[in-house]
Formats: sequence, C-alpha cells, structure tokens
Amino acid sequence: MDIRSLKLFLDLSETLHFGRSSEASHISPSALSRTIRQMETELGVTLFERDNRTVALTHEGRRLQRYARDALLQWDTFRDSLLQDSRELHGEISIYCSVTASYSFLYDILREFRPSHPKIEIKLHTGDPALAISRVTAGLEDIAIAARPDRLPQNLDFRRITVSPLVFITPAGDDLAGKLPQHRSAAATWTQVPMILSEQGLIRERVDAWFRQQGIAPRIYAQVAGHEAIVSMVSLGFGIGVVPKIVLDNSPLAQRVNLLQGQPKLAAYEVGVCALKKRLKSPLVSALWRQIHRTDSA
Repeated sequence: MDIRSLKLFLDLSETLHFGRSSEASHISPSALSRTIRQMETELGVTLFERDNRTVALTHEGRRLQRYARDALLQWDTFRDSLLQDSRELHGEISIYCSVTASYSFLYDILREFRPSHPKIEIKLHTGDPALAISRVTAGLEDIAIAARPDRLPQNLDFRRITVSPLVFITPAGDDLAGKLPQHRSAAATWTQVPMILSEQGLIRERVDAWFRQQGIAPRIYAQVAGHEAIVSMVSLGFGIGVVPKIVLDNSPLAQRVNLLQGQPKLAAYEVGVCALKKRLKSPLVSALWRQIHRTDSA
C-alpha cells in the first residue's frame, strides 16, 4: 500500500462517490475501484459497503480513514523536515478551487510565487467549491480557495480574498416570464417555478434556510455540482438558479441570464484561501501562505 493509494482511499471516504473521486483524482472510476479492491484484499477486510446507488464506510473503513489521515500528515511532516536543510524549496503543493476561482484569483496568488520558488510544483485540482473545506480538513489538499463556512473549523486558518453577493438568476428569454415571482414572498408562485440548486454546500444551506423561513416547499428541477453549471442550465431556460455574483460576472453566458427582480436577501459569500494550521508549519505551504498575505495587502 503506497501513499497514492491512501490518498485515493481518503478522497473516496470523504465523497462516498466513485465518479466524483475519480474525476478529482484524474483517474477512471474502474481504476479507482481496482485500487480499493486491492487495498481490501491486502488488508483482508471490506472497506466500503456499496451497491448500485450508495457507498458507505464500514467500521474497518472508518478505522483506516483515521489511520490514513495520520499517515499522510506524518509523511508530509517527514518530507518537510528534509526540506529544512535545502537551500531552495522543492516539492509539491496541492491547491483545490472551482473553475471560476482558478482564473479569478489564482493568477494573482501564483504570479510572484512561481519565479521565487521555481522548483515547487503546483498540483491544481478543480471541482465543486462545496467540497473545498472538506478536502483540506481531510488532508487531501494543502490549500483551497473556498467560501468561509458559518462555523469555521478550529483547525483551519482562513484568509479572505473577496465578498460576493448571492444572486437569483433567470433565463434571458421569455419562457418563464409569466411564472416568475413578482416579489420575494410570493410563496404560491415560488412553488411552481423550477429551481436549479447546488447539490450541497454553503449556498444550498442558505437557500434552503430562506425557503423554510418563507414556508415554501420549492420545486427543485435539478441539483448541480458546480456554480458554472447552474449558469449554463439557467441560460438554457430550465429554471431559476442561485450563484455567487462573481461566478456570473466571469461567465461567458452572463448575457443569457437576468437577475431576478426583487431579489431575496441571502447572506453574502465570503471567498478566501484556507489551510490546516498544522500544514502551515510546512516550509512549502508556509512560503505560499506568506505570498498570499503579501498579495492580499498589496
């Protein structure tokens, strides 16, 4: 069993979804399945209970999850100790962010870091921003660009980059014109309008909370991973979506959607970088973190 296998297992133990884990790890679902089966054969236990619809950790799987987190942290600590004697930092840093964040923020973060540390290799993983915090806390990523949760885990350090309003968007065409809510408390109308929402994460929590406060049972047309995909589906006329305004501003489809009149008021989306406090002791991660602070204060 090697470090890569432990990372693949740990990723799957967090997502409990072979498709999402294989995509994030840049391997095929069949290759991920083979890796898990090999681990189970080597250990002589079943790590996941799985059928055609669900994946769940077994008791042994949860024990390995704890071990994997500790083992990977110890590996990183040992690797970092070897770097202390090196005059020039070298190695890998993994960064996770959404597609929008990759071209909205990452350039400013890395443009001075790369010339200063040319031997540090950046491993960039893009995906659903709802997974960013969990990937960092699970030890799968060194740093992530993420939305600050309402309750920030105590073991995380967070540095704000920007704040973006959350906006309700509608198709630019007239297909839904007669069905759109005329004001934010039009409960009867809201129940008839198809909604396109995030599968999980902070925005979904805030939208669900607003609907509960209004006593509305929304009609959910689709649940989507990734904010960019929500803009795409709304532009095609499938329903109303909710996204951070920064995603809309950077979308090539921005002209094909409109802001909903009489916007419901949702708390803004605070975007920043986060890392485990104990990972900031790494010379590699610490160097990038200091660069982020300099970029932010420039």
